[in-house]
Amino acid sequence: MSAPRACVIGWPVRHSRSPMIHGYWLKQYGIAGSYEHAEVPPEGFADFVRGFGREGFVGGNVTIPHKEAGFALVDEADGDAAALGAVNTLWLEDGRLFGANTDGIGFLANLDQGAPDWEGDRGTAVVLGAGGASRAVVRALASRGFGRIAVVNRTADKAEAVAALAGPAGRACGYDELWRWLQSAQVLVNATSLGMVGKGKLDVHLGELPEDAVVNDLVYVPLETGLLAQARAHGNRVVDGLGMLLHQAVPGFERWFGTRPEVTEELRALVAADIEGR
Repeated sequence: MSAPRACVIGWPVRHSRSPMIHGYWLKQYGIAGSYEHAEVPPEGFADFVRGFGREGFVGGNVTIPHKEAGFALVDEADGDAAALGAVNTLWLEDGRLFGANTDGIGFLANLDQGAPDWEGDRGTAVVLGAGGASRAVVRALASRGFGRIAVVNRTADKAEAVAALAGPAGRACGYDELWRWLQSAQVLVNATSLGMVGKGKLDVHLGELPEDAVVNDLVYVPLETGLLAQARAHGNRVVDGLGMLLHQAVPGFERWFGTRPEVTEELRALVAADIEGR
């Protein structure tokens, strides 16, 4: 039997650090297998995924712009993928294609590891942005029982749609109301791309945020974003976005290669060095 192959599928995808993460685990656990980039344009995505078995792939990760298209192809999706209408992990089982969305798992595990007891009394969480990442974060926060989850976005209808994923706990507001929600927040999450290299500055001020609140930025290039630097100076605990990338990869590796890997400081340091160009 040939060694299992997995991949990350995107367009473009060469920037992805997933091969570095999975390659580290394959070596660490002495597993005969491979994980590679698969740069696939949208028009070729369905054929590529349908050919998984023929090409020797046991599954793969799915990234921009294929997450929704991947969901449309699966025979069965997990609860998070079904709720979000998007997958980031695919695997074959008995000839059927399964899909999962592990972004929420990665988000929660990153905070659990990086800021123990980050939930406080699970009163108020504030999420900036209303894109795909925000949807996963809001659903994850709701699963932890937060009483109020405020989704802050410049477009009201998008904020309302994402807030609805939190059920009765969901609230939608514009940036002009952010200060009101910050006053009682236990956690503030930036789920926009602002602050990322080449994406423009995130212009928010944390004067109303309690000093015991935790601030998490999903952006990990750079590791220390402007938001995290401001929060650190304000006295808040901060958690960068790299841990989410690492933890969301765990379930897929276990599915494809049969071993549940650990997110270690050595792995984090390896990927952080690559991000920082060391």
